[in-house]
Amino acid sequence: MKIAGVLGGMGPLATVDLLQKIIKYTDAKKDSDHVHTIIDNYTEIPDRSAYILGHGENPLKYLIDSASKLEAMGASFIVMPCNTAHYFYDAVSKNIDIPFINMIEEVAKISKGLKKVGLLATKGTYVGKVYENVFANYETIIEVPPVELQEIVSELIYCIKNGKGDIHDIPIYKVLDYFKDLGVDKIILGCTELPLAFKKLKLKGDFLDPTKILALSTIELADKKRTTKY
Repeated sequence: MKIAGVLGGMGPLATVDLLQKIIKYTDAKKDSDHVHTIIDNYTEIPDRSAYILGHGENPLKYLIDSASKLEAMGASFIVMPCNTAHYFYDAVSKNIDIPFINMIEEVAKISKGLKKVGLLATKGTYVGKVYENVFANYETIIEVPPVELQEIVSELIYCIKNGKGDIHDIPIYKVLDYFKDLGVDKIILGCTELPLAFKKLKLKGDFLDPTKILALSTIELADKKRTTKY
């Protein structure tokens, strides 16, 4: 039996979204058909973007602490539903002895064959080149919006995180139109709050949901059956 360890809390809604998708996409007829998961909803992990942008506490020791605890509790492998936190992926991996699934790598595998994709993400993910550093090993070009449009994406993300404001007032369509004009093949919802926002806004299109991709990989790694391919 393989146990999935979820390094979560970044943020808690995104962690719940991953678990719901693991459950939804597992081909299960009874409880024991589902993935055994251990979840650390570690909400005290400092803001990843703030650190990358040079004005926040380094979250690395917190990430290592969570990963180590999950390993000690019996996790067979670890998944982390936070795109920006993958900036620290290599450093965390060196401190544990179980596999640590790279969500960005999983998205890159799904994107293989696409020529150009747009990336919606936090400022930390953009500045840290979290996607570019992984996609450099593939032949897919990552397109990012200009700074003024990044502000719109950031506003949408943090509106979901803090639960304040009406996300319907945020002009995310301007960013989507920008990518449409660039002729991207698909758009990556590269922050785990974005699939939640897009669902609430009822936005449909050629989007890649890293949370769903990670959920499907988790099911497969846990030796369970999936109800769908991505």
